[in-house]
Amino acid sequence: MSGDYGTTFPRLRDAAGEVWQDYTHHAFVEGIRDGSLPRKAFLGYLVQDYIFLIHFSRAWALAVTKADTLDEMRACASSVDVLVNGEISLHVKTCAAEGLSEQELFTAAEHPANLAYTRYVMDAGHSGNFLDLIAALAPCVMGYGEIGARLAADVHADHPYADWINTYAGDDYQQACRNAGVLFDGAVARRLGDSPETTPGWERISQRFTTATRLEVAFWDMGLSFGD
Repeated sequence: MSGDYGTTFPRLRDAAGEVWQDYTHHAFVEGIRDGSLPRKAFLGYLVQDYIFLIHFSRAWALAVTKADTLDEMRACASSVDVLVNGEISLHVKTCAAEGLSEQELFTAAEHPANLAYTRYVMDAGHSGNFLDLIAALAPCVMGYGEIGARLAADVHADHPYADWINTYAGDDYQQACRNAGVLFDGAVARRLGDSPETTPGWERISQRFTTATRLEVAFWDMGLSFGD
């Protein structure tokens, strides 16, 4: 169950169908929830997610150049700040405790699943418009918010993945999701009008959203493979 992430996100989530459930209730996520995920799989995922977040930050920076209004620019710039100065720090801290430096993270080889996802998002921005890019970014932002909020009920003092869960369940991240929802709703209303689902643009952003969600599933698959 999500918080108040706006009205555009839940409509696109519902349109994505079963793939959204595949993403937010993936075996990797459930392994985090109950603490059974092998540490090797989690650390392999963290290294790749660090690389992913570098590209994700660049994609939000690209959104600044695609924005039509100052408010949109500010919202996208704020997302860059949350990623670069917040979310990435968790990965650095966790990996440092396992003996991995930030330089090792930055220079790690990028997994094909990571390449596919990040380049898809960047292409959405380069070849498409602002809505194309935000639709490709949204599944990660809001999906992690939903996952964090759901998994928070299972956190206890000695939970092995408490820091990860609390990051995405925490007030700061949940507010970032709500802010992204406001941005998305406003961008859709500005560009597609009061009845966006009747426009050709809606089908395009729905496809963007669903494809990015499928790539999230593949990213979790990649994470599980590190535990083999």
